[in-house]
Amino acid sequence: MAGDDRPTMVVLDVEGVLVPEIWIAVAERTGIDALRRTTRDEPDYDVLMRGRLDLLERHGLGLRAIQATIGELAPLPGAVEFLDDLRARTPVVLLSDTFAEFAGPLMAQLGRPTILCHNLEVVDDRIVGYRLRMADQKRHAVEAFRSLGYRVLASGDSYNDVSMLLAADAGFLFRSPERVQRDFPQLPAFETYAELTAALV
Repeated sequence: MAGDDRPTMVVLDVEGVLVPEIWIAVAERTGIDALRRTTRDEPDYDVLMRGRLDLLERHGLGLRAIQATIGELAPLPGAVEFLDDLRARTPVVLLSDTFAEFAGPLMAQLGRPTILCHNLEVVDDRIVGYRLRMADQKRHAVEAFRSLGYRVLASGDSYNDVSMLLAADAGFLFRSPERVQRDFPQLPAFETYAELTAALV
């Protein structure tokens, strides 16, 4: 940005941008089709998570089974190269509404980038609840980085990313559903890592 001498920080959503949607993978592995619902479909994260926890309880599905599914996943094609290239140019922080108990194996495959996410409450392998860092943590993180003097550029794909995209100096949708693009036409939308890289650097 011409005339802006602030250092740049890039913040990225994780699922749908760098790695597959974890809950969709669990739905496919278990046959529990209702678990396919994500933040692309439900703007209210608490409603979404309460529904997921109810489904897990009804089907007797615990943390270890979900972690086994996650262990079989790989980053999206091109994601590792995209992230490596970006991190070589500018600080990058991943902001996700996933959970630390889920993220580990995928973060290892991505070169262990910095990720800020939430935590699950687990009792004897049963996922009984979750602890958010804070409500709308992605937006708050962007605002905090800006208050530290960074020019923040952000990208995500879902409804739960929109507040951070709007709070950033510039925000971009990436491989987002058409309904999200229709609801927020002010946000440029990209489909390839090359397009997104060009916008971020």
